[in-house]
Amino acid sequence: MDETYTVAAVARRIGVAPATLRTWDRRYGLGPSQHDAGSHRRYSQLDLARLVNMRRLITSGVAPSDAALIAKDAPIEIPVSELVKEFTDPVELVAAVIRAAFQLDRHFILKTLRYEVMQNGVIHCWQGLIVPVLTEVGLRWEKTGEGIEVEHMLTELIKSVLRESVPAELSGTSARPVLLACVDQEIHSLALHALEAALAERDIETNFLGARTPLAAITNVINKSVPPALFLWSQLKVNGNPQFFQDLPKVRPAPKVILGGPGWNRDECDGVVHVSDLQSACDEIAQAIGA
Repeated sequence: MDETYTVAAVARRIGVAPATLRTWDRRYGLGPSQHDAGSHRRYSQLDLARLVNMRRLITSGVAPSDAALIAKDAPIEIPVSELVKEFTDPVELVAAVIRAAFQLDRHFILKTLRYEVMQNGVIHCWQGLIVPVLTEVGLRWEKTGEGIEVEHMLTELIKSVLRESVPAELSGTSARPVLLACVDQEIHSLALHALEAALAERDIETNFLGARTPLAAITNVINKSVPPALFLWSQLKVNGNPQFFQDLPKVRPAPKVILGGPGWNRDECDGVVHVSDLQSACDEIAQAIGA
């Protein structure tokens, strides 16, 4: 038998309030179609598919009245990838993802990020979509004190998509993996995940040490693997300790040291390279390994 759903179950499933569902029913006729004697009306599978379409269309910027007309005529759920294709203006895509984030619509965000990475690559997705979205969400939190849960959810979803884009094995353009690490007590590792994924697109293998990497761990990896390049990330100034590149072990050939993030004091960064974006980081590392 066709499974049916209560108002509360549908509201949880698509991430809107029950009152919103009742409004859509009253205004646009997108309500439950099944009714058994002596019981509340229940949503069918087709009803649910139409409401999922309604939700996605509104998130993508379609007016509710227009979204309702489209949703009624669509017999199945509209793939998110089809909606994303309609965004010719990058600003509109950023706005749609921000709307989805504040509605906690993880499905739309995941599908959109995966589509953008697949179609345009990690660097384009990072610089054109992810960074603008995170910047706007951060600014809203600073102004209003609201949305901290949105930022945390976004961070985890972005990490998951970036991890998915890194193959389990690479053929490798260098015999020695590049070393990536967040220094000292630095916990902001999202940019490091983006770099790992962008390097994987170039078939460059990495040893990813992640957040809060102590100098001893970096030293041990350098002694054991002699990486051709070393990328160190510091988001906060309190973590940008020059000791992390000044006290490295002497190995031959010496790794090229590349710093990223606003936590570094450039006046203290003699003898190393400081990059300001993901593209530059990838280019410097590729140059170091001769790719």
